[in-house]
Amino acid sequence: MAPGRILIATIGQPHGVHGRVRLYTYNEDPAALPGYGPFTDDRGRVFSVRWWRAPKIAEITEIVGGEAKPVTDRNMAGRLKNTRLYAHRDRLPEPGVDEFYWVDLIGLEAIGLDGTSLGRVAAVHDYGAGASLEIGSRFIPFTHTAVPSIDLAAGRMTVAPPEEGFP
Repeated sequence: MAPGRILIATIGQPHGVHGRVRLYTYNEDPAALPGYGPFTDDRGRVFSVRWWRAPKIAEITEIVGGEAKPVTDRNMAGRLKNTRLYAHRDRLPEPGVDEFYWVDLIGLEAIGLDGTSLGRVAAVHDYGAGASLEIGSRFIPFTHTAVPSIDLAAGRMTVAPPEEGFP
């Protein structure tokens, strides 16, 4: 992923026949999403988003050479399914205290309570029941109990892994 980009939404299934799509957002306030654009995808295409009547249903427009090309039918919308949309970091709000963009956690060194290195955060996952950190081949919950402190400037976090997570 290019520096300065943060995954903000994923385009889902088409909704209806006029090119609208279900949009899965990763920001706290989905209504604010259109203001974070323009968005780019993994292929470098540029898009704008506009909500249509209800949250989670959006109208998508691709910007090609400065020209707006709205998605106008179900087939066009279907070709965008699973497209990940990224916002440029400077368009997003600064995280609050004890809030983090997940991309900032990737690569941090995980230090156990005894001071030993447990590895680096390879990925952050969230399958609906709360986020977890992938450290080596192990997963730990991303909670205050399991991760009591994070120091982004130092590039590390303190980890108190559950017994079953780290032998």
